[in-house]
Amino acid sequence: MKIDLLEKELAPLRARLLAHEVYQNINSIKDVRVFMENHVFAVWDFMSLLKSLQTELTCVSVPWVPGTNPLLTRFINEIVLAEESDVNALNEPMSHFEMYIDAMKEVGADTSKIDALLHHLSFKADYADIEKSAFLSEANQAFTDFTFQVIASQKPHLIAASFTFGRENLIPDMFIEIVKKLNNTSNQKYKKLVYYLDRHIEIDEGEHGPMSLRMIEALCGDDEGKWDEVIQVSKQSLLKRLVLWDSINEAVVSINEVS
Repeated sequence: MKIDLLEKELAPLRARLLAHEVYQNINSIKDVRVFMENHVFAVWDFMSLLKSLQTELTCVSVPWVPGTNPLLTRFINEIVLAEESDVNALNEPMSHFEMYIDAMKEVGADTSKIDALLHHLSFKADYADIEKSAFLSEANQAFTDFTFQVIASQKPHLIAASFTFGRENLIPDMFIEIVKKLNNTSNQKYKKLVYYLDRHIEIDEGEHGPMSLRMIEALCGDDEGKWDEVIQVSKQSLLKRLVLWDSINEAVVSINEVS
């Protein structure tokens, strides 16, 4: 199957991410703060990938007409339901992004940068209008710039590739590494973060990950050109994540050297 060959092609980059030294360097609440202050931008722009897939693969306009692929319509709407309106530890409706912000506040992480960015976008500003100063680092901006470049292509198979192999298909393994580290510390400090991570692992590994692979197969079919494009975008997505992880690791190491 082509999807198996694709996963084999991406395996070396995935292995580099899962063995990244940033996991070994997150050892204190101070480190967690630095990680989250940087990673939150990726949590945010993931939602734009998801909503762009919803726009491309379902009908979100009026008057409504049926989508061309009911299976993909159901899949995307199920993910939107979970990501945009899941329930938190108190059984309150909340998006996963908002859960992440709550977890940041619990550990004392600074949310001012992402708060300012969302405030700016609340006035219906385009992504192209966002200034460099809105981001915490060049790596944050480069990662998010690439996300919106993929979205701008308006090609569902490319958006799905970045969504699946740069995000959904990677998140369970990536976050398990962090949970392992946190489980060796005092969980009392990280209750909301651990809930967020556990929730992602439960949903992405058990449901969304496998479904996202079927989405890629449905969108590419027997079109070799699309499969080639998916390979390239998937690799780029993983490389952008590696650069982001390198940047976060440098920030973690730097703050510990100072102290």
